[in-house]
Amino acid sequence: MQRVTVCLPARSTTYEIGIAAGLLSQLGENVRGCLGSPARRVVIISNPRVFDLFGTKAVRNLRASGFEVSKWLMKDGERYKNLRSLEQALNFFIEAGLERNDAVVALGGGVVGDLAGFAAATYLRGVDFIQIPTTLLAQIDSSVGGKTGTNLSGGKNLVGAFHQPRLVVIDTDTLRTLPRRELTAGWCEAVKQGAVGDRKLFDRTVRLIRSIDSSLGGDRARGARKKLELQTEVYATELAATIAAHCRFKASIVAGDEREAIDREDRRSRRILNFGHTAAHALEAVTRYRRFRHGEAVGHGMLMAGALSKNLGMLASGELELLREAVAACGPLPRANDIDVSALMRAMKSDKKSVGGRIKWVLLERIGSARIVDGNEIDALALRAALRESLRDTS
Repeated sequence: MQRVTVCLPARSTTYEIGIAAGLLSQLGENVRGCLGSPARRVVIISNPRVFDLFGTKAVRNLRASGFEVSKWLMKDGERYKNLRSLEQALNFFIEAGLERNDAVVALGGGVVGDLAGFAAATYLRGVDFIQIPTTLLAQIDSSVGGKTGTNLSGGKNLVGAFHQPRLVVIDTDTLRTLPRRELTAGWCEAVKQGAVGDRKLFDRTVRLIRSIDSSLGGDRARGARKKLELQTEVYATELAATIAAHCRFKASIVAGDEREAIDREDRRSRRILNFGHTAAHALEAVTRYRRFRHGEAVGHGMLMAGALSKNLGMLASGELELLREAVAACGPLPRANDIDVSALMRAMKSDKKSVGGRIKWVLLERIGSARIVDGNEIDALALRAALRESLRDTS
């Protein structure tokens, strides 16, 4: 099993990430070891699709370790990560008798993890929280670092809290069930992390994506189940090791800047992880969270930020081409060439990363090196041109 320790020096806190195939079979043992004997109840937050796949095993293992287990299932999709769902979850905690020494378990992707974590952060002023991410994107990114929240009509993740999990359990067998689009979304997020912080991680990730695609003869139309069988059987070791490498990278950033300090603009600021996200959140908002998976929107957002970096003279054309090739290797993205540039720019103004009313863009100097740029330094015409260029290239 791969193990990653997340250390938060400012709070003298650590927690473990375990990564291996079959870890759900050890869930109760690991959760009991983490929470100790006082914990009596856990509430699992999931959605119907994920719970149908993994819920029975999770419940059985938790009960075998002496937990009283209840579940609350939210609707599937980013648009249901809202205050209404949050209220429903909190009311369920009351009905389940959840107490301060108990815990919330998030079983699902990033939407489930964000909402469950925020509910745990706010209930009784904070109860323990366990992450069991079942999508590639959640395993390498959203389950690590303690960001939780919900969306408002005015934008994504505008309400939330930093609430670190006590434990993250990554069972790579869950990836067998993912449809192709969820894999594409996860790989886009993986490309993002390599692009902003570590050229070796970028290259390793792209090699893995291409080797999996090559083993299928490059035929993206073949079934998702076949693709995941190859990932888990032929590439199991490298897949788990690559997921662990991404978790280590993110953990290293979080350790130095847990709460994304607004006065930090260096290359180890947590803000660099927002590469591609300014445009991605705007794409999601203008399409009402119905067209794109989050990672797919990040794929488009990276291409937009990369084009802007080139237009500003920061990024060489060859480096932009490497980024474009990496995103293309992740899989096809939903079309975006029908989206109005003006609507996209208006949506960006609501970005939660704004400081003093100004967007802080994460741009690239080269693959593996990001720079935070104040929006006031970016000419509106250059931005509009980069957006048009990127949107025009999609189909």
